[in-house]
Amino acid sequence: MIFGGNTDFAVPAGYLNTPSIGIPPAPVAEAVEAAVGRWRTGKNTPSDFDETVARSRGGFARLAGVPAERVAIGASVSQLTANVAAGLAPDARVLVAENEFTSVTFPFAQRANVTEAPLAKLAQHVEGHDLVAVSLAQSADGALLDTAALRAASEAAGVPVLIDVTQAAGWLPLEVAWADWIVCAGYKWLFSPRGCAWLAVHPRARERTRAVAANWYAGDDPWSSVYGMPLRLAGNARAFDLSPVWLSHVGAAEAFDYFASLDLAAVREHNAGLADSLRTAAGLEPRGSAIVALEADPARIAEAGIVAGVRNGRVRVGFHLYNGPDDVERVLDALGAASG
Repeated sequence: MIFGGNTDFAVPAGYLNTPSIGIPPAPVAEAVEAAVGRWRTGKNTPSDFDETVARSRGGFARLAGVPAERVAIGASVSQLTANVAAGLAPDARVLVAENEFTSVTFPFAQRANVTEAPLAKLAQHVEGHDLVAVSLAQSADGALLDTAALRAASEAAGVPVLIDVTQAAGWLPLEVAWADWIVCAGYKWLFSPRGCAWLAVHPRARERTRAVAANWYAGDDPWSSVYGMPLRLAGNARAFDLSPVWLSHVGAAEAFDYFASLDLAAVREHNAGLADSLRTAAGLEPRGSAIVALEADPARIAEAGIVAGVRNGRVRVGFHLYNGPDDVERVLDALGAASG
């Protein structure tokens, strides 16, 4: 598969905003369009989407390297993370990275005592905490977690770990199946519509997790748990399911099929290679991430035809399959114009 000039994508030149909103390839967009057409003409029943949700669940499980029965589905990272936070005692101590995305931190801050530490030194601060919650790739600047160091420290101290892979899944091969919880939203690097997210729960963390939004879809057999008592939740991670956003999972199921045809190591080489070429040309050290945060004037960047985000006062760009060297040059030209 050719990256950077792939006709599966209808992305305009200069689109570097994947860390905010990913753009779907044609098969994903067409699947969602077809689903809207069926909805518009009354051709669906609710149970028609069961197979789609199962495909979405299984697709994330494959990507995360875990069995599908460990995966719960939801609509956002914060909703699913709340299931983990609810299992903590009110005086629990949670360790997070400085400037972590708040969908990771706020669910814990509502209930526990949250301590921040620099990402690069996170593993050094694990001892004495009840849980660590951190992103694999930081939203603000793409900085990557040292997973080996965190795993060693958490296992030595007996401290469970939640890892948010939202800004990594889709371009970075995931090697985090050891984590107690893995949470992810699909609308960025995974080419899916907003409204689908997943939580992988390790068996050792099952009893620490609470179904804070228990609902009919979390039943052992959803279609027999729509009325009446008693409480009868699934015996695996499906107990933490939220009722699915159907059209989002239509897109996600197709997107995971698309990813199954890709070599994620090659995707990382492409994406991070473009990002590092930009970093090098801009006088920054390469670091193997698809996301770059730049000291630049957002207005000047926009005038150059670049679609980017602004986070923590810096322009944030991200490179995915539909980007190429011309996008790097476009950014460098804008930076040169700003400094000239």
